[in-house]
Amino acid sequence: MIVQLFAGAREVVGAASIHLNLSAGATVADLRHALIHDHPELSPLLARSRIAVNQEFADDSAVVPDGAEVALIPPVSGG
Repeated sequence: MIVQLFAGAREVVGAASIHLNLSAGATVADLRHALIHDHPELSPLLARSRIAVNQEFADDSAVVPDGAEVALIPPVSGG
């Protein structure tokens, strides 16, 4: 699965997207754990970030369907 990264997440990882291997039936919480495992530098940001699955924000209990469009969206400040 490809996870699109935005704002601070993109800066921390140094890439616009990352590839993750998740098993069938994985939830957003599983996705968060996999992100921390593969990219520990994202850990501080993940607690404040939203995950979008197929262009809709999803809570941690939501199942991530195979082939879903996934995005990690950290908080953004403006001014």
